[in-house]
Amino acid sequence: MLALVAVTLTAAVAPARASEWGTIVAGSSTMESVRTQYGAPTRSETQKVDNYDTASSIYEGAQAPPGLVRMVVDFGILQAGGYRRDVVRSFKLEPKPGVFNRGTVIAGWGRPDRVGKQGDNEVFFYAQGLVVIFAKDGGPAQTLVFTPPQPLDPAKPSR
Repeated sequence: MLALVAVTLTAAVAPARASEWGTIVAGSSTMESVRTQYGAPTRSETQKVDNYDTASSIYEGAQAPPGLVRMVVDFGILQAGGYRRDVVRSFKLEPKPGVFNRGTVIAGWGRPDRVGKQGDNEVFFYAQGLVVIFAKDGGPAQTLVFTPPQPLDPAKPSR
């Protein structure tokens, strides 16, 4: 409940840039800055993606930020200056039930650029770098995925 109040109070000041949360900014935060803010992860994984070495830091249980069941931060992004293995490519939040409802998401990040469905789940899409997947039947957010800004497909109508 305290995490929800903190998010709501912060959101009341001004909507956040969609690609950021809790000091992590997809496309610019580094592995070092994430570890400085959140400490060592519960576990780490490495893999190859498109022939690039990538890493994931998983924070879960007691090591997850307040209000979350799990946070997964993926590192390794191809940018204009080349491949950066230590820069956040994307990160995923899995909140505890009820922490992020529709009202909290809209207060924090504004109205979505697109609304859609993934099976029975409603999905909010923000071109500035956020996808929110809600539980079935109007339930709270189950997953928030943060990325660098994603261009909208001009062929599809807006909201």
